[in-house]
Amino acid sequence: MNDNYYGFGRIIFTLLVAMCLRIAPWPADLATFNPDWVLLSLIYWSLAVPERVGIFHAWTFGLLTDVLTGRLFGQYALAYSLVIYICLKLHKRLRQFPVIQQGLFIFFCLLLSQLLLFLIKNIQNPAQLRATFWLPVFTGTFCWPLVYTVLRFVRLARRIK
Repeated sequence: MNDNYYGFGRIIFTLLVAMCLRIAPWPADLATFNPDWVLLSLIYWSLAVPERVGIFHAWTFGLLTDVLTGRLFGQYALAYSLVIYICLKLHKRLRQFPVIQQGLFIFFCLLLSQLLLFLIKNIQNPAQLRATFWLPVFTGTFCWPLVYTVLRFVRLARRIK
């Protein structure tokens, strides 16, 4: 087996770890702050190695997230695919910015994802928009430097290209 196979396996492994963090049993107070780890990981990999992680992976992991969270089938897949499409279109520009400036882009990506999830939920049945619904956007933005650093270490230590 060649290194490309193992490198892609490590990418999939990091996404599976992100899925575990997504469904981990957090205490009730912390559960509202739990960011979308899967989307953050997908964003990192689509910016770092856009030729290996793309819309198909976003759709697939979105469907898996739908199943794991018990949400309407396809809503995370749609949100993830749209965000990753935007990341792939802008990845050459975004890679030039420092991590802190990338955080603003991450904020808008997470905001777009949450808006799509809210609109889909609102189509099912009218829903109240609560302040706690937006907390994962802010915590995800603040966690971006950590996610970036950890996944960059994985990518460079394992020479994933």
